[in-house]
Amino acid sequence: MHAMVLHKGATKLRYEDVAPPTCGPQQVRIAIEACGVCRTDLHIIDTELKDPVLPLIPGHEIVGRIVQVGGNVEGLAMGQRVGVPWLGRTCGHCTYCSAGLENLCDAPGFTGYTLNGGYAQECVADAAYVFALSGDADPVGLAPLLCAGLIGYRSYTMAGDAQRLGFYGFGAAAHILAQIAVWQGRDVYAFTKPGDSAGQGFARANGAIWAGGSDEDPDVLLDAAIIFAPAGALVPKALKAVRKGGRVICAGIHMSDIPSFPYEHLWHERQIMSVANLTRQDGEAFFPLAERAEVQTHTTPYALKDANKALDDLRNGHLSGAAVLVP
Repeated sequence: MHAMVLHKGATKLRYEDVAPPTCGPQQVRIAIEACGVCRTDLHIIDTELKDPVLPLIPGHEIVGRIVQVGGNVEGLAMGQRVGVPWLGRTCGHCTYCSAGLENLCDAPGFTGYTLNGGYAQECVADAAYVFALSGDADPVGLAPLLCAGLIGYRSYTMAGDAQRLGFYGFGAAAHILAQIAVWQGRDVYAFTKPGDSAGQGFARANGAIWAGGSDEDPDVLLDAAIIFAPAGALVPKALKAVRKGGRVICAGIHMSDIPSFPYEHLWHERQIMSVANLTRQDGEAFFPLAERAEVQTHTTPYALKDANKALDDLRNGHLSGAAVLVP
């Protein structure tokens, strides 16, 4: 099969012919229809996330059809459409797994990082960690839901019942969560890079009632803010933008260092929180919610062999919404 393979950090992926993956007894083998391109993929390739298992096929927003079912798998069938997310397996017995916090597992496996992912024509996945998806929906449109949607949703739930909700960085995750927030009757405030009028227009088109640069402030205090951009300098800015008792949620797996800031910006019981990975329960809650809210993802498709271009477009801020590889 064809795959895009990372052999060394900070280098381009190679388009190669590789052996199809072997399906184990607890796994399913999947013919990939689409795989989203996530900022986490950039963090891995650019060596900001350390120690990937090399050589590596990246990608963890996978949508495809099952073409082989392992002998010990129940509840999944040939031809069924499934999604494969970032969390590829857990140990099941550490303190965190035992407490229902599998996203904090001490010995996890991550798709497209420590396990081969979806920048390929096929993949295998632990059957217990895939999600059943609609067989009628557009697979390209579904792909961003597998990480931008799921991690965005986990961040969104941590924001509580915030009526005025700020999104710092308005890309793949924010444009999904903005639609859900508006559907639930919340007010969305979008913060982009200063001067990014196209990004601000994209935010308004997805329901934001205010959109401006991260160096600007709306004329109200926010109840909560979610930071999707991997820029630690946004944390003090967001703290100043939320009310007393407000929350700032850092949604990325990697962020640049947070600069020092006066204690008064944190005082009055403001909170800074972080999101790590996802749980299967997040998916069970999120996918039906996205369907009820009629979420429409904004995507730009790329051929598999053009993965490096898709990554460069994401790195350089040339995308609105999400890039998706189509093998």
